[in-house]
Amino acid sequence: MNEYQDYPEDIDTENMEEAPPMVITRQTLWEKLGGRALTFAVVFHLLVICLGFFWIFQIIREPEVPVDFMPPGGGGGERSADHAMKEKQKKQIVPVSKAKRVVAEGARAAFVIPDQTDQFGEMSPLSSMGGGGMIGGLGGSGSGKGFGKGNGSGNGFGNGKGKGKLFGLLPPSMNKRCDKDERLKRIAANGGTPACEDAVYKGLQWLKTNQGGDGAWNGESRVAMTGLSLLAYFGHCETPLSEEFGDSCLKAITYLVDIGMKNEGKLADSFAKPSWCYEHGIATYALGEALVFCEEIGQDVPYLREVVEKACQFIIDNQNVNGGWAYSYAITGGHTDMSIVGWQIQALKACSHSNIKFRGRNACLTKAWKYIEFCQNAGGGYGYTGPDSKNGDYFGLTGVGMLCNQMWDRGNNLQVKKAGKYLLANTTFDYKNKANLYGHYYESQAMMQSGGEDWKRYNALFRDQVLGNQQGDGSWKPNGCPHVSSDVFSTTLCTLMLEVYYRFLKTSGGDSSSSGL
Repeated sequence: MNEYQDYPEDIDTENMEEAPPMVITRQTLWEKLGGRALTFAVVFHLLVICLGFFWIFQIIREPEVPVDFMPPGGGGGERSADHAMKEKQKKQIVPVSKAKRVVAEGARAAFVIPDQTDQFGEMSPLSSMGGGGMIGGLGGSGSGKGFGKGNGSGNGFGNGKGKGKLFGLLPPSMNKRCDKDERLKRIAANGGTPACEDAVYKGLQWLKTNQGGDGAWNGESRVAMTGLSLLAYFGHCETPLSEEFGDSCLKAITYLVDIGMKNEGKLADSFAKPSWCYEHGIATYALGEALVFCEEIGQDVPYLREVVEKACQFIIDNQNVNGGWAYSYAITGGHTDMSIVGWQIQALKACSHSNIKFRGRNACLTKAWKYIEFCQNAGGGYGYTGPDSKNGDYFGLTGVGMLCNQMWDRGNNLQVKKAGKYLLANTTFDYKNKANLYGHYYESQAMMQSGGEDWKRYNALFRDQVLGNQQGDGSWKPNGCPHVSSDVFSTTLCTLMLEVYYRFLKTSGGDSSSSGL
């Protein structure tokens, strides 16, 4: 075989068809770069983008506008608002100075919302002074989205009978004392008269008129009097968004917050006075209420939550070893009494309505119940520093012991029933003859909680006496009773007494036959 021969010898090369010539196709630059695949990818991604735009604009809807507390819709009525208030509400508070003071400016609105509820019903705003005195110290109706009673349409908090988005989240019992007609119904059902509502309103007007420029009220203690005045506002459902009292309320809150920020949560005019434990308890109670109200209505008050957390935790951490609380918050030794204890228990209750978790609260309350039980005598009365300690011939702190139990759902225990019998058999009320306003404020709340015939008897004892001694300017003058020596003190106590008809729902304790509870 020739080395140059391409085919085997047995193949007929002469008759073999000639193969067609190979055609070589030249590729374009686009093809060399993978243009076909790239074209497919571009088309595919354009389709994805188009689908994305369709999804964004057709499936994802615009988020709902947050509830506006002062919308232009809604008719007139008791609490209807002008749209301009909404703009004024935006200018509410700004922090100033190294002390982080907050100053309120023009917080106004058309309605108010009450406090949180729990097993104690509406017992959160219990601003009561110890029975023995501070011994030794101190919307639119058309859409149904509003509430109230006016005419008009729109979805504002005007005057419709429906419940708005925020309002609908609240327990149904809460609206009862925020609408004037509902308050009047509760007053009538519980033995009051329309004059009670008028007297409360005039009392609040007097407080507003006599508030200092810094937000405080003068009296036995500026911090304590400011706390009491705030509690009187809250009892009538007045908050920083209230149309008439909103400015006053917010300025008072920020005054107390400023004190707390300067003193790491401690609240008092002077920490040199052993009795500053009263001031701290009262102010903590008021700020605990304020925190719940403000968070419920979306009112931001800088540092309020921080002060409440520190102030309430201070009470828990500085309980006396005997279960009570002492002057200067002495943990061992010191002077403890039921009057001091009453304020600390109420402060703890108010702060418990927030979602703040306080260390050791339950253990603190367990020790407190033991102290309170120790102070009750065999006859049912609660003594000042022990079972046999009383002022004159009456155990004036009996209302304190009752209410401290009732407000923590302990109203059915034997202690409370014995105390109620003692109170009805021994208490008196003669305003002009040094009636103990301090003690009767506690007693009015405790007897309302007892209900039934006990409440009817007590109501007949105090109601007309309080109404008949209000001054023309809306205040109540001191009547010579111990430790209530200022117009602010006596006015706040009497105002709070007359709010008892609608401030609280009934606890699980006591006689459930009381009308309207």
